[in-house]
Amino acid sequence: MTETEQTQQQIERFLKKIAQKFTAGGCDMPMTDIHLRASQDSGDLMAFDDSDNEITRCVVSQWIDDKSDNFYPEAAVILRQELNRIKEVTENLSIMKPYSFLLEDDDKNNVAELYLVDDDMAILGGDLMQGLDEELDSFLEDILNQEK
Repeated sequence: MTETEQTQQQIERFLKKIAQKFTAGGCDMPMTDIHLRASQDSGDLMAFDDSDNEITRCVVSQWIDDKSDNFYPEAAVILRQELNRIKEVTENLSIMKPYSFLLEDDDKNNVAELYLVDDDMAILGGDLMQGLDEELDSFLEDILNQEK
């Protein structure tokens, strides 16, 4: 699934609505995570707090009736890109740090950790070590071949 400009705008508005709910109001909120639920049938993208209270929702038109087996990994990539693109907003919520943005399926199962915000850093989720095994195997093979 390739992200369209409309999808980008819909997700950006969605994330900014979350941020509006958690703007500086004196002290940090005692919440730790923001749970994003995506539905590949309805295209719904919803945000919930740790107590399962709905924060906001939108419909991502491109996701309606998406039958892809890779829907959640692809949605995670798009959401990470948007979270990172507007990081000045997502990293300055009035929420006690550390907090995470988590992607869940319709059944509230954790699919991916998208973005972790801590006092001194923000970590973009995903497989940061992707391809590392192959690179290490190749490196080891090169070293062993040089010794011969």
